[in-house]
Amino acid sequence: MWDPNQYLAFADHRGRPFYELTSRTGATAPRRVADLGCGPGNLTVSLAKRWPEATIEAVDSSPEMVDAARLLGLDARVLDLRDWTPEPDTDVLVSNAALQWIPEHRELIRRWAGLLPSQAWIAIQVPGNFDAPSHAAVRELASTERWLPQLSDIPFRVGKVVDTPTEYADLLSDAGCSVDAWETTYIQQLDGAHPVLEWIKGTALVPVKAALSEEDWSRFRDELVPLLDQEYPRRPDGSTFYEFRRIFVVAQVR
Repeated sequence: MWDPNQYLAFADHRGRPFYELTSRTGATAPRRVADLGCGPGNLTVSLAKRWPEATIEAVDSSPEMVDAARLLGLDARVLDLRDWTPEPDTDVLVSNAALQWIPEHRELIRRWAGLLPSQAWIAIQVPGNFDAPSHAAVRELASTERWLPQLSDIPFRVGKVVDTPTEYADLLSDAGCSVDAWETTYIQQLDGAHPVLEWIKGTALVPVKAALSEEDWSRFRDELVPLLDQEYPRRPDGSTFYEFRRIFVVAQVR
């Protein structure tokens, strides 16, 4: 279960890639803007402000996130992104930090590009930090004899989760788009006793928590804390630096 409040605890940090992504999208008067994986909607509302005449379509697979988005006045709906198909008037497709949860997202991107109208924009951002010490620590702990029976099916355990900017550029170029692709690593300065744990509780640890009982989740979390604290030591001022790598692709259908 996704927790909008936990996710929004780092709203400013999580929002920076979204604004970098959408700033490179050159649509001037789109008819429809689709936000795929809208989360709690706090970023989606900026799309409505930028393009006030557009129909804003907000979808997410989490009922909790959709409920939070609706509280902001968005006409959001629960939908698996695999089942989404663009309406004929969709001129902008935005997906921010959502497609990494879908192993077959490359096929979805290719299909969407083929269905969007000419000159439509595609703006996608996915995290590229699955090899970061934080995620490696989760995988290491989840693979121990104590936890493997319960956590063998959590996402991101094995295999390639996302592509490089060049690979996404190749995919969308082959699909008939002009492409701008890049990556950015943000150095986030986090505060608190165990800030990296709090950070990943809002994203990477969501499926771990969902797979465990309350008692086991508490135990897993307690075992994870020293692993994270070792990888991310606190600075003399009490803060912690966390590397936050993001992959961006902005494309326009020819």
